[in-house]
Amino acid sequence: MAETASYYTHGLRRMTGRSIDGEHRPATSLELLFDLTFVAAFGVAGSELAHGIAVGHWAAAVGGFVFAMGAIVWAWINYTWFASAFDTDDWLFRVLTMVQMSGVIVLAIGIPPMFESIDHGEPLENGILVAGYVVMRLAMVAQWLRAAHGDPKLRPIALTYAFFISVAQIGWVLTAILPLDVTWTLLAAALLWILELSGPYVAEGKGIKAGIGSTPWHPHHIAERYGLLAIIALGETVFGTLAAAQAISASAGWTIDAVVVIGAGIALTFALWWLYFLLPSAPVLAARRDRAFPWGYGHFFVFASIAAIGAGLHVVGYVFDEDYEVSTVTAILAIAVPVLIFHLSLYLIQAWLVSGPPRNTPMQLVSMVMPLAAVALATVGSPLWVCLLIVLASPVTLIVAYELGMWRMLQTQLDRVVARAGAQHADAE
Repeated sequence: MAETASYYTHGLRRMTGRSIDGEHRPATSLELLFDLTFVAAFGVAGSELAHGIAVGHWAAAVGGFVFAMGAIVWAWINYTWFASAFDTDDWLFRVLTMVQMSGVIVLAIGIPPMFESIDHGEPLENGILVAGYVVMRLAMVAQWLRAAHGDPKLRPIALTYAFFISVAQIGWVLTAILPLDVTWTLLAAALLWILELSGPYVAEGKGIKAGIGSTPWHPHHIAERYGLLAIIALGETVFGTLAAAQAISASAGWTIDAVVVIGAGIALTFALWWLYFLLPSAPVLAARRDRAFPWGYGHFFVFASIAAIGAGLHVVGYVFDEDYEVSTVTAILAIAVPVLIFHLSLYLIQAWLVSGPPRNTPMQLVSMVMPLAAVALATVGSPLWVCLLIVLASPVTLIVAYELGMWRMLQTQLDRVVARAGAQHADAE
């Protein structure tokens, strides 16, 4: 009798490390569903940043945005690397993922009160935000304890992760319930972020030192997951473009500003996507797993800068809103600065992956100067649409240079890194 296929694969099972073999492991439908909650979180953080800039409260807006994005991105990073190594897709894993999704929504609800408290110089109103974050992180503790129980070999690593996350959550709860002013809260937050960020270093280092290796994350899966979150963040540039175009058309009709904002906003979204995916990270991560930490952590600046660009495009709309006094210089600064951070972040990540300065450094420096040139033009009174096109020229120029042949420089450096890693592995064997 022929064996029948089993279509139900979600029964509770032992959680053990997954295989890192194979060229590609695609993102699951559950991971894609999980990412959707971050659309909301990015959107709320970006809207608050745009409004804060529009009312002239730059410092408070940027501080709140960085704080919120830190919580959002770090929770996503932890889940993603864990899922790459241990995803069983059983019902308990799914339920705990749902709990984390709920935490993201609660965190997003807590972002506006947190921004408002910073703006007014009051004790930081981070109770709701911290509650959402703690929900996400405690669900992560439960996942790590499952891994510790199911995989004795990797138990020391899993328990170390669970310990660091638990201690950090106690600290976050204290920052929410103690009557601390903004300064003391931010100081405590800085110490807690050091604790959060050091947890994976300590845990993975313990495994390597003990000879059991690191958690079995899949390099191609991780690279794809990061690319998908970059696309999620790029959604904010589309929303920012829409908000700006609506404000301009409602105030002044379909002027050249409205047309250029729509065209430049979508073109900028497309250019950022194109530029991000020019760098193939997966082959290097597969050959050099020790490159993972700075690569993974460095993406915080990539994701945050993309979301901030969306907020900057939203600020453009405030220029045409008679209820706000937003200058062209302010609007262009709100876009140009995150575009510059995006370029610089990708440059440093590329340099880290290829173990040296990219050979196209001069062209990359030229592209980084363009956002600054746009700000200078705005300062001397150039029209907003002209300055916006100069900002757009920054990523477009680099893309054109790559496609006309500069890609060969990157190809040579990547081939060298992968070949050198292969030779080292062969010598070790």
